[in-house]
Amino acid sequence: MQNIILKHALANAVQFGGKANAGAVLGKVIAESPELKKDIVKLKKEIAEVVKEVNSWSLEKQQAELEKTGYVKPERVERVGLPPLPKAIKGKVIMRLAPYPSGPLHIGNAKPYILNDEYVKIYKGKLLLIIDDTIGSEKKLIVKDAYKLIPEGLRWLGIVFDKKIIYKSDRLKIYYKYAAEIIKKGKAYVCECAFDELREKRAKKIECVHRKQSIEDNLKKWAQMLKGKYKTGQATLRIKTDMSHPNPAFRDRVLFRISDREHSRIGKKYKVWPLLEFSWAIDDHLLEITHILRGKELMMESEMEKTIWDIFGWSHPVLLHSGLMMIEGVKLSKSKAQQEVARGVYTGWDDPRTWSLQSLRKRGITPEAIRKFILAFGLTEHEVRVPIDNLYAENRKIIDKIADRYFFVSEPVEITLNKLPARTAKAPMQPGKRKYRKIPVSKKIFIEKQDFVAYRNKEVRLMHLCNVLLDKKANVTGKKVKDIPKIHWVGAKNVKIKLIMPDGRKVEGLAEPEIKKVSQNKAMQFERIGFVRLDKTKPEIICFFGHK
Repeated sequence: MQNIILKHALANAVQFGGKANAGAVLGKVIAESPELKKDIVKLKKEIAEVVKEVNSWSLEKQQAELEKTGYVKPERVERVGLPPLPKAIKGKVIMRLAPYPSGPLHIGNAKPYILNDEYVKIYKGKLLLIIDDTIGSEKKLIVKDAYKLIPEGLRWLGIVFDKKIIYKSDRLKIYYKYAAEIIKKGKAYVCECAFDELREKRAKKIECVHRKQSIEDNLKKWAQMLKGKYKTGQATLRIKTDMSHPNPAFRDRVLFRISDREHSRIGKKYKVWPLLEFSWAIDDHLLEITHILRGKELMMESEMEKTIWDIFGWSHPVLLHSGLMMIEGVKLSKSKAQQEVARGVYTGWDDPRTWSLQSLRKRGITPEAIRKFILAFGLTEHEVRVPIDNLYAENRKIIDKIADRYFFVSEPVEITLNKLPARTAKAPMQPGKRKYRKIPVSKKIFIEKQDFVAYRNKEVRLMHLCNVLLDKKANVTGKKVKDIPKIHWVGAKNVKIKLIMPDGRKVEGLAEPEIKKVSQNKAMQFERIGFVRLDKTKPEIICFFGHK
């Protein structure tokens, strides 16, 4: 076992610049030796120890040790396009997006939505946007702004959905009608067990006493639920399934529950709310959905939908499942984002720390890059782990061709040149193109503090200007030595800029005055720093950092 762990830890470390990820190693080890999963706690502990040891080695040592293991890098098979959609007829495909409005869509949500959109476009079908706004758990709250932010984010991504947006909160009476029908078929009953009791009996495969109630009694109690005779937690509507099912959560699963919470869209008009799989089962049939593409983590919900369709004798849409896409370097949590936006810690839903589509747009990440990033992995049930740098690489390919270059100096240190080498410096806006900007030169100039500390008393090149022996009083050498450090700078004529970083930090600094001519929303590159997007010019210039 140790050899298997070491091999995959080394391979992961070498792939990602010397740092292995324990979670990624765990997946590779289990894939090669599934029997090791029996003692997962022990396996995780051993992987953590090996990863810690491997990460302490230099990259050169990791590469040498990896060769000793006989590891052969898997041949990468390039996939072209998405696999065909089963049972799809051109012009007849209807698919749906069903986001829960707990906030705007973030980068993690983009995968299934883009895949749905791609298939609908391939088969010239229809894509419905169904806002899945039934009342969720206490921890999963609806955010009113999400009703606007979700379609806004989808449109920005280039996802084309039907003009009429469907809201589940408008369809409660439809769900009530079919709930009564399922009761009449003897397949559902009103349960008055406390939650803890219900869970305990499920675990022990014990039927609830209410399961044997007559259809008449269940219809009467269902009517009482709708009239408000029960309070939150006093009654639920449960479906009759096999109590010996291997998954306890599938045994007599709850279909409807009572909630006194106010709904952000329709207030307290309704108190009895369906769980998602019941509303999905009804809507997917009534809206004539032909293909359902959802995350692999919802496979049990898919089985529950099939059970409900079978009870009504309805045909099944094609169900497809996509594995999770774990993005390394990104922490996604809508619940945390909700709290921080509400508390004012985040500036809003477009704060870069939310990783929402709105925040990515603000940072200058293009929808084309997001789509290419997602489609590179296609439709697979396997979990995919991918570094966020892959998205940045796709974006870089797009904006590198159009982003003009400028100088920005954070933590500026003032130095004085012993003489003025020129009145202006001529610098290219983009490499290889005959488009230039003029940077005003003065004896007093500003450079980055880290450059001053790193190169003090050394000869450096002030980019596009001259060589100097760097100090507070810098001597222009007049030499044409090329193989020396090159640093950026700004002159006494400059503009103040605030740069917002992905972690929310605000970096203040100085930039060349030419930036005042840049139009809002323009993608730029601050040389030696990275790509940024100009967000505001008044009352101050604010830019958002995209990536290197």
